[in-house]
Amino acid sequence: MEKSNPLVKLVSSIFLLDKDWVTRVTMAMIVLSLIWGILGIIDALMVRIEEASWALFQYLPLSPQEYEGSITLHGIRDLFGFAQQLIFAVFFYFTFKMLKVEPRAKWFFNIGFILFNISFMLFEGPIILTNQPGFDNYFGATGWYYLSPLGLPGYSLYVASSTWYWGWMLMDIGTYMTSGYLIYHFYQATKTMKEKLPVFLTFGLMIMLLIQIGYAGEVVANVWDLTTFYGITGMDVIANQVAFGDLWHAIVYITWFPAVASLYLLIPTLSGKPLYSERAGRLSALLYLVFSAGGIGIHHIYMADLPLALKLVVEAITLGVVIPTMMTFFNLWATVKGSTIKLNIIALWTATAWAGSIAGGVLGIFNAILANDAVEHETEFIVSHFHQMIYWAIVPAGFAVLYYMIPMMTGRMWYSNKTAWIHYAGYMLGTVMIIVGFSMVGIGGLVRKELIFPLIPVYIFGEVLSTVGAVIADVATIGWLINLVLTLIKGKPVELEGQELPQVINTVAMSFKAPDKIDMRQLVSSPVNLVKKLNIHFIHSKKQDA
Repeated sequence: MEKSNPLVKLVSSIFLLDKDWVTRVTMAMIVLSLIWGILGIIDALMVRIEEASWALFQYLPLSPQEYEGSITLHGIRDLFGFAQQLIFAVFFYFTFKMLKVEPRAKWFFNIGFILFNISFMLFEGPIILTNQPGFDNYFGATGWYYLSPLGLPGYSLYVASSTWYWGWMLMDIGTYMTSGYLIYHFYQATKTMKEKLPVFLTFGLMIMLLIQIGYAGEVVANVWDLTTFYGITGMDVIANQVAFGDLWHAIVYITWFPAVASLYLLIPTLSGKPLYSERAGRLSALLYLVFSAGGIGIHHIYMADLPLALKLVVEAITLGVVIPTMMTFFNLWATVKGSTIKLNIIALWTATAWAGSIAGGVLGIFNAILANDAVEHETEFIVSHFHQMIYWAIVPAGFAVLYYMIPMMTGRMWYSNKTAWIHYAGYMLGTVMIIVGFSMVGIGGLVRKELIFPLIPVYIFGEVLSTVGAVIADVATIGWLINLVLTLIKGKPVELEGQELPQVINTVAMSFKAPDKIDMRQLVSSPVNLVKKLNIHFIHSKKQDA
């Protein structure tokens, strides 16, 4: 009998090579999203260490270029490589599973998926010889400084690698191919469907359309950057910022709307009741698309030299997002009202995403007002706001979905129940510390991306608190990641094939019984113990092969 290599077994288990094409591709997207997410977290940790080192010791372990590059690459990897790719994975999987549509032209999606992930390798760029002064071939720190663009030859002393702009181009192409692929299959499914799209998938279609709209301005801006880089055209900095600004705000909603979609699926399922109003749910998805695609990104450049009337229109459109948001949360409140939900890990992540969306949304109203934004937009207060949306709304919804999606895809139940609860406790403790720290320094007036700041108590305490919180949240997430790997190779088999999605969710949810208590000391020891078990598994596999 041919002996199987443990490494081959691991790769096969992780990438689900024995499953159908949809499941294999979904798992590949999940794995790569986690890889880019981990690299982005490392970037963020470098930033936190730099700022805490200055606060405590007046020492800077990183160069200014490394510091600025870490901030930029953290955003690129975590917003696009991690969040956007994970969103594609979720809706890709459930589009085909729920609509029971046969995937066509698989090569088209495969190419888009490959180009999308190659793009992140180009953002840092290989060594390229150039005679431009201040050329930086490794770290991407580009953008606009008043009327002078950063990174373009002939316009600034700092010149980025051309691979930075080609990376954006490949990401644009990959994004349009993958989102277009899903939109096409939505169209194919509706030709044979007798019932309406589920609200969850209605949001999925809306998100794919928003991606197509939101990326349009960025494509224009990036082509313009490339032609300017090679001296073919000149640059109108304001127009370039306006074009790119649509993507910056679109990506905020592109990453948050999946959280809203998951609430429309999970809250009725966990409460055992139908959604109060499916019509209101679909209408809210449409209104979200209308208000999000209306040039809303300009509110990121309120201080640019644009007509006041245009800024006021954008302010009104931005505040218009409140309408579908209120519709959504009253709809979900009416659904869950009077229900008794047993405490489980999926319900806890879902409740966190619901509460976090409300809390972050309230701050969003405040930030959308022109007079407020003019004062706070370039401070750490805005950083606190969007990290609050990420940490308490977007990521919790993502974990809620992954906790039932992984058993559904693999046919294996999660390896460690206890680790799942420690993961939640550690993650929430750490992120609360991060948000409070960011809020303190932001209210204190600290400008974001400020490498050297006044050594006053509010800044020192806030920066150190955020850094310690980041470490705690990262350790908890490492525990989850190890639990995921062990689930893929050693999880207890469970038969979920043929079950309807609500039944799958409830089956997995009920497997996560709430522990009597969580010892926070296990937050550190749990990942270590899981690593030992993972190592023992490989040693055992090698002995068997021998």
